[in-house]
Amino acid sequence: MTAAPEAIAVRSRPERPTGSRRVRQILTLVRRNLTHIKRQPEMLTDVTIQPVMFVLLFAYVFGGSIQVPGVDYKPWLLPGIMAQTIAFSAFIVAIGLNTDIGKGMVDRLRSLPIQRSSILVSRALSALIHSSIGVAVMSVTGLFIGWRIGEGIARGLLGYALLLLFGFAMIWIGILVGSAMRSVEAVNGLMFTTIFPVTFLSNAFARTDVMPAWLRTLAEWNPISALSQAMRDNWGVAGAAVRADAPWPMHHPELATALWSLAITAVVAPLALRAFNRRTTD
Repeated sequence: MTAAPEAIAVRSRPERPTGSRRVRQILTLVRRNLTHIKRQPEMLTDVTIQPVMFVLLFAYVFGGSIQVPGVDYKPWLLPGIMAQTIAFSAFIVAIGLNTDIGKGMVDRLRSLPIQRSSILVSRALSALIHSSIGVAVMSVTGLFIGWRIGEGIARGLLGYALLLLFGFAMIWIGILVGSAMRSVEAVNGLMFTTIFPVTFLSNAFARTDVMPAWLRTLAEWNPISALSQAMRDNWGVAGAAVRADAPWPMHHPELATALWSLAITAVVAPLALRAFNRRTTD
């Protein structure tokens, strides 16, 4: 008896791996993504040369105009630069994912017995590793300009953990933009005109005390401000104290950063998955 066409199709469909095989898939794709960096070292300029350039420019060129009375501006600045760099992890994952979709790499991966989610997980891990390189470079640069962790190892690690947690949330924004936009140029335009101003409309580079009231309110409710303040508090940066009438996120920056990260992930992740599935489904 001849089997029904539907039965043949079901039997011939490759089995989707799970468990340890799925972990190996993710690690293989992460290695594939990082191999691009090895072969094209210029891809690291956004997390090496650019952050160091920002640190040096703001510390030694613009620092004289942004000096905070009684505070050494250089170590105060470093957490803000790190917050900006981790926010741009969305930029990295959006460009990488959009390139893979546009060049047909995702379609080729879909033809293999591989979980579709492994593509996104590997891209997210690669972006975090990419951004972490920049954080490490800036930490070393900070040692040369006078930055130190003054609250102990545990609180120092907590500052870095909050940085990576926020980076994870930003990655979902990158997945959404990279899936929704039709070209790398569109990704560049959208990300640059949104994330770049948001990082400056915060306390990352300047105190909010001198801002107009309406602008100060926006800046102090900006998640970048909470992240920057959390790192300054946990690293014992001089001058990190906030005004008594500052809003709740400034007085509880660790909790605010965690809540912002979870909220961004909860809202954006479903939209990102839907956009990715719609873009990669025939």
